[in-house]
Amino acid sequence: MIKKLICISCPRGCNLEVDTSTLDVKGNSCPKGVEYGKNEVNNPKRTLTSTVIINNGEIDRLSIKSDKPLKKELIFKAMEEINKVRVNAPIKVGDIIIKNILNTDVNIIATKNVEKK
Repeated sequence: MIKKLICISCPRGCNLEVDTSTLDVKGNSCPKGVEYGKNEVNNPKRTLTSTVIINNGEIDRLSIKSDKPLKKELIFKAMEEINKVRVNAPIKVGDIIIKNILNTDVNIIATKNVEKK
């Protein structure tokens, strides 16, 4: 079976065709397309971004992200865990908000400094 994808590894956005049985990739303009196509068929991953509630902060929500890509199939389960979290100000960029989410060796980290109000 041929799976059609648009590569997001670089700004070019190549139209890829990946043979799911042989993992042969066509349509890529650079080597990153081959890697992206194979990974997207075998083990798709995404960087997760979201927000959590922050108590006593100068703003109400703290922006967060995963420090490594997370398996696509785990995104909704990870969001369930993230939605349970409340943090207290102050927070600094890079602070770990959730360590080893879902036992994946992926941490959820702060992407913004938030001072106490």
